[in-house]
Amino acid sequence: MTRLSGGLIDRTQSLRFTFDGKTYSGHAGDTLASALLANDVRLMARSFKYHRPRGVLSAGSEEPNALVTLHAGARQEPNSRATVVELFDGLESFSQNRVGSLGFDLMAVNDLMSPFFAAGFYYKTFMWPRAFWEKLYEPAIRRAAGLGKLSMQPDPDHYDAGFLHCDLLVIGGGAAGLAAALTAARAGVQVILADEDFRLGGRLLAESAPLDRPATEWIAGLEAEFASLPNLRVMRRTTVWGAFDHGVYGAVERVSDHLADPGRRVRQTLWRITAKRTILASGATERHIPFANNDRPGVMLSGAMRAYANRWAVSPAKRIAIFTNNDDGHRTARDLMAKGVEIAAVIDTRPATTATDYRVIAAGQVTNSKGRLGLSRIEVNANGRSEWLDCGALGIAGGWNPNIQIASHHRGRPVWDEALQAFVAGPGGPAGLICAGAAAGRGSSAQALTSGAEAAIAALADLGIAAYLPELPQAEDAAQNLQPFWHVPGKTRAWVDFQNDVTVKDIALAHQENMRPVEHLKRWTTLGMATDQGKTSNVTALAVMSELTGQPIQATGTTIFRPPYTPVSLSVLGGGDTGAHFRPRRLTPTHEWAKAQGAAFVEVGQWMRAQYFPRAGETHWRQTVDREVLATRKGVGICDVTTLGKIDVQGADAGAFLDRVYANAMASLKPGMVRYGLMLREDGFAWDDGTCARLDDTHYVVTTTTANAGTIYRHMEFCRQCLWPELDVQLISTTDAWAQLSVAGPNARTLLQRVVDGFDLSNAAFPFMACASLTICGGLRARLFRISFSGELAYEIAVPARYGNALMERLVTIGADLGATPYGTEALGVLRIEKGHAAGNELNGQTSAQMLGMGRMVSAKKDAIGTVMSRREGLLAERRVLVGLQPVDPGDAVVAGSHLFTEGAEQNTWTDQGWITSACFSPHVGSGIGLGYLENGADRMDEIIVAANPLQGQSTRLRVVSPHFIDPEGGRLRD
Repeated sequence: MTRLSGGLIDRTQSLRFTFDGKTYSGHAGDTLASALLANDVRLMARSFKYHRPRGVLSAGSEEPNALVTLHAGARQEPNSRATVVELFDGLESFSQNRVGSLGFDLMAVNDLMSPFFAAGFYYKTFMWPRAFWEKLYEPAIRRAAGLGKLSMQPDPDHYDAGFLHCDLLVIGGGAAGLAAALTAARAGVQVILADEDFRLGGRLLAESAPLDRPATEWIAGLEAEFASLPNLRVMRRTTVWGAFDHGVYGAVERVSDHLADPGRRVRQTLWRITAKRTILASGATERHIPFANNDRPGVMLSGAMRAYANRWAVSPAKRIAIFTNNDDGHRTARDLMAKGVEIAAVIDTRPATTATDYRVIAAGQVTNSKGRLGLSRIEVNANGRSEWLDCGALGIAGGWNPNIQIASHHRGRPVWDEALQAFVAGPGGPAGLICAGAAAGRGSSAQALTSGAEAAIAALADLGIAAYLPELPQAEDAAQNLQPFWHVPGKTRAWVDFQNDVTVKDIALAHQENMRPVEHLKRWTTLGMATDQGKTSNVTALAVMSELTGQPIQATGTTIFRPPYTPVSLSVLGGGDTGAHFRPRRLTPTHEWAKAQGAAFVEVGQWMRAQYFPRAGETHWRQTVDREVLATRKGVGICDVTTLGKIDVQGADAGAFLDRVYANAMASLKPGMVRYGLMLREDGFAWDDGTCARLDDTHYVVTTTTANAGTIYRHMEFCRQCLWPELDVQLISTTDAWAQLSVAGPNARTLLQRVVDGFDLSNAAFPFMACASLTICGGLRARLFRISFSGELAYEIAVPARYGNALMERLVTIGADLGATPYGTEALGVLRIEKGHAAGNELNGQTSAQMLGMGRMVSAKKDAIGTVMSRREGLLAERRVLVGLQPVDPGDAVVAGSHLFTEGAEQNTWTDQGWITSACFSPHVGSGIGLGYLENGADRMDEIIVAANPLQGQSTRLRVVSPHFIDPEGGRLRD
C-alpha cells in the first residue's frame, strides 16, 4: 500500500470494490483511481490504437487514460473515467479495450505494426481492392474499434430532466467559483453554483497550504453560510457541459451514481439552466511534456500527483521524480517529500534552479523511460551527460491551460496569451459569460479568489445590481516562472495524445504531408478526437506544429470546442423519456370505462385511444371492427373523439381573424351553425381540416385533427400576437376541458332525445351543421354539434371532461334497445374511408386543395394564409386527385402505401400514377377499399389499374371508383 498520512478521506469507513474481478479496499472520499493507486495498481487501461499499457495521467475529468467499465449486466457503463468515479462499497469495475488480460493483451500486437498505422493510415489504406471494403476491411475495423462495450440490454436506471433559472450561474466550485458565489449570494440575487466534483474546493483541496488557514475550514464555513441562503443553490456532482442560445446551459447532475444501490432513485438529471449572467470558473488543466516512451503507467501530471497526495493521501510510488519547466513541479516535490515520499530528482528544463532538500537536475530533460507494465526507470540528460534514475512514478509539470471550452461553444475563438504561454477566452463566446480564476489565466489561490469576486461584481453590475467585495482569506500568490518547453526531441516515439496514440512523429508526418491547418492536423492524426476532447494534448500538439512550420503558436491556430464538455450519457440526454415515458401519455375521459369493457388500446400521438371493443366469441380484431361498423350504420354507434383539438376563439374580431387563418370564409357563418374548414400552410399546401362552430356573434369553437392540435394552436397564437396584434381576439385551447363523444347512426337522434333537456332535435329545428349550447341529464351544461364524418345521421356532444366517462356509460346503457354500440379508432377509420373523408393520411403535407377535391373551398373573395401560393400554376394544374379504389377480385387486399400504375405499364418512377393513402376492409362493400391520389383520377372512373407493393411482392388489380362508397348524395346525414 502507498497510503500517506493526512488527506480528506474517511479512514473510519472501509469500502470494498473490485477491478477485473480482484477485490480491493478503499475509503469514503476516494475515487476509483485513488483507491487503485493506494492498492499499488498502476496499470488500468490500454490505449485505443496500439493497445499500449496505460495508467492514470490526471486527477480530474480531463483523464485520457484510465477509462474503465463500471457495473455488470444491464447497468454496464463503459468509458467511465476512474479519476472522477466516486468510490462506494461494492463497486464493480473492469478494464476495457483488450483481448485477453489487461497484463497480456493480444491486441498489443498492433504496437509492433505501428509503422503501418501512422498518421492518416486509414485514408491511405483499405482503398484497394475496392471489393475488400465490405467483406474484409470494414468488419475488421469495426471489431477492433471502440473502447468499452455496451451491454446491449435496456438501461434499467431512471433519469429525469428539469429547468432552472437564475441571475448568475457560477460554473466551478474552486477558489474563484466560491468567491463569486459568495459575492453574488450576499447581494441577494438568485445564484446557482455548479461543480462536477462531489466536494467543493477545487484545487484548494489539492494543495497543502493554499490559504492562511486550513482550506477545509474556510470551505466548511462557506458551506454553512450557503446552506442558510435561500437564494443560492449549490449543485455538487453537476457538470455544466454546454452553452446554448439565450443564456441556456446544459448540465448533468449525478444524483445516485455514488450509491451502491440507487433503488428507485433517479440516477442522473439533465438540467436546462437559464442564466442572465454566467461566470466560468472551471480552472485549468496541466500540460505534459512529450519525451520518448512517456506513456508508461506511473507517468502522470505533476499537479495530479500533488492532488493524490494532499487530498487522497496516496502516492503512485514510494520513489518519484519530477520533470518540470516551472516552479509548480517543485511544489509537488516538496509536498510529497513532506509526506515521506522519496524524491529521486527534480529535472528542471530551466538553468540555474536549485533546492536544498532534494536533488535538482538543472537544464535537464527526461529522454526515455523503462518498465513494461509500469515505470521503473527514466533516462535523464543534462549538459550532455546521460544517466538512468530508478523511480516508480514521474510527475510532469509543463504549465497550465485555462479550461475555456465552454467559452468557445458559441464559436468564440481562443487567443494566445504570451505571458501565460496558453490560450485564453477570446471574443465571440456566449453572451454574458465572464471567465474567472485559472480559467482566465489567474491561477494562484490569491488571484483566483479576487478574480472570482470581481467577476461577480462586474456581472451583477451589468444587471444594475450592486455587489461588494467580501472579506477573503489571505492566500498564496506564487508565480509559476514558466520557461516554455514543449517536447523533448528524439527519434523514438513521444506521445502527445495518450488515448488516441498520437505521437510527435505523427504530427511531423502530418506537416510533411501538408496537413498543417489545425483542423486538418486533428482529423489526419485523430488528435483530440476522444472522450477527453484533447484537453491534455491539443495545445502541446499545436506547439509541436508551430516548431515545424516556424510560425508562432498564435499563427498556427487553434481548434474551438463543441458540447459536451465531458461525455454525457444518451440516457440522460433523453431525460428518462424512454418506454412508456418516451412522451407524455394522455388518457381520454372515457379511458377507464373503455378499459373495463376490455377495449384494445392504440397510441395515437400522445393519446391512448380505444382501438376496438372485442366481445365474447370474436376471435379476430376484424370481426370486432366489422360488427362495430355495421352496428353504427344500422343502429347507433358512440365514439370518444375528445382527442380532436378544440380551440375557443372569442372577441369582436374573431370572425375576421378566422377568415385570415382559414382558406374558406368564417366571418359569414351564422350563429348556431358549423362550417367545415380548410387551413393552408404558407406555401399553399393543405395543412389541416376540421370544423368551425359559431356559438354566438363573438364566440367560435374550432376543431383540428388530433395530430395537429398543438401545432395549430401555436400557429394561431403566433398569428394573433405577431401578425395581427391589432385584432380584438383571444384564444385558448380547450382540448382537455371538454369530453366529446360522436353519436352516429339512424338512431342517433332518438338516443340523444333521451338525455337532452327540453331541446328540439328535429331536422327543422336543428338541421345538419347546426350547433348549440344546452343542458343534458337534468342541468349538466353541454354543447351539441350536428356534424358527420361517418356519412350517417350524427352528432358530437361535448360535456366538461370530468363527466365524459359517466356520459359514455349513460348513453350505452339507455341506448341498449337502440343497438347503442361503442366503437374505436379502427371502426372510425373504416366509417370515414367509406364516406371518402380525408384525414391525416391524405393531409400529409404534400397535397393541395385541388388534390383533395376542395379547390372551391379556397375563397377568391378574401385573403388568407396560403391562398395566394395555392394559386400557383403547378398546384392549380395538379392532376392527381382523390379517388376511391376497389379490388377487381373481392378477395384481394388493398394495401396503403402501394403505388398505382396503368395496367400493363412498366413499373418505375417515371410511370408512377399515384399512391394509396388509406385502406381498410369495408363490411358494407364486402371487400377491401381504399382512398388514393391518381393521375387524372376524375376522368378514369371504372378503369382498371394496378397497385404495386414491392416490399411484400404484391400486385393487385383495382377499379377506380368514387371516393364516396356510402351514400354519395349525402341523404343519410341530412335526414
